[in-house]
Amino acid sequence: MQGRRNGLKTMAQRPAASGGKKTIGILGYDGVQALDIVGPTDAFSLASAHLASERPHAARAYEVLVLGLTRRVFCAESGLAIRPHRALEAAPALDTVIIPGGKGLRLNAATQMQITRWLEARSRDIRRIASVCTGIYALAPTGLVDGRRVTTHWRFTSEIARRFPRLRVDPNALFIKDGRFYTSAGITAGIDLALALIEEDHGPQVALAVARDLVVYLKRPGGQEQYSDAIP
Repeated sequence: MQGRRNGLKTMAQRPAASGGKKTIGILGYDGVQALDIVGPTDAFSLASAHLASERPHAARAYEVLVLGLTRRVFCAESGLAIRPHRALEAAPALDTVIIPGGKGLRLNAATQMQITRWLEARSRDIRRIASVCTGIYALAPTGLVDGRRVTTHWRFTSEIARRFPRLRVDPNALFIKDGRFYTSAGITAGIDLALALIEEDHGPQVALAVARDLVVYLKRPGGQEQYSDAIP
């Protein structure tokens, strides 16, 4: 894939790992931003459907599991009730983990700690770890992204840079890949990130087909500065 705008690192032009089903774990908790879960989930689901139409007898491309802190229903910031497929502690082997943002993570130390400790325990067995929006509040304390380029919602880039000075925070990028770690800006940027992961796995044509179904850009122009009041 050609390099994206805003100085993002160039990804390989060929799919990195196209064979077999990939299990995606998306974390959930009370006070999550619902679109951070639903946007990527729909993108991966559409990718599976598109590939199934081309290869009817092939294994499903993605299985998406919503992983709650427990098995109970949790409520998003908007009040939307979501029932997780499994609890964190019962999560199977995962190819990719996505940490959504939301007030329930950003402002709740207990939620942060539980997710951070789980990431620390499981990170070696996970091929890709990604945060959407303020999901970085659970990823940053692990130390896994120390020294790496990261981004988050423009409202919180200054705070993240202050609290975690070992991170190289880019306040304008829509998403960033640095090694096996991915971070994205706020809310709808989770869809940009999911499209990039799909393109990495299955190539640009599949990612473009998903973008068309979602009626979004495959490679959205510009950065976060166009949405913010002012980024220092």
